[in-house]
Amino acid sequence: MFYLLIIAAAATRLLPHPPNVACIGALGLFAGCYLSGRRAYLVPMVALLVSDVVGHFLKLPGMGFYQPMTMLAVYLGVAAAVPIGRLLANRSHLSLKVPAGSLAASTAFFLISNFGVWISGWYGLSISGLIACYTNAIPFYGYTLAGDLMFSGVLFGSWELSKYMSRSSSRQLRAQA
Repeated sequence: MFYLLIIAAAATRLLPHPPNVACIGALGLFAGCYLSGRRAYLVPMVALLVSDVVGHFLKLPGMGFYQPMTMLAVYLGVAAAVPIGRLLANRSHLSLKVPAGSLAASTAFFLISNFGVWISGWYGLSISGLIACYTNAIPFYGYTLAGDLMFSGVLFGSWELSKYMSRSSSRQLRAQA
């Protein structure tokens, strides 16, 4: 069930969606919370890379390969969700921590990815260019936050529900024995 959730979440990036409403940040939170070591970083990064490759060949808007510095910053912004997910690993009050983690992951992605846009020269390499870059990106921050909140709720909720259902089934089997 765990890996099925990961594959389904990654596949949603290939479906039509508003800009930045994607599952990748939520996938980073989820992997950081439930996977140990490098696997936690590999899951969102591989999902992003595979969907970028597929998006590039299918010529999907907003996906594929672009300016390398910007692309690196986007990947680093996605990776930033993993350590935030690790902070969620103490599963007490997970329903309160997931929205806060989503907000933190969205904010980290916004700051890191847009710094990459600015440093790539899309805006003037000045303080006013930096301010313009972040100002113009504010609408996308709202989309990122909406996507991270929604997909985090789906991923964490589905996983916790499946664990609950599994425990419930085990109790019923023991009671029948």
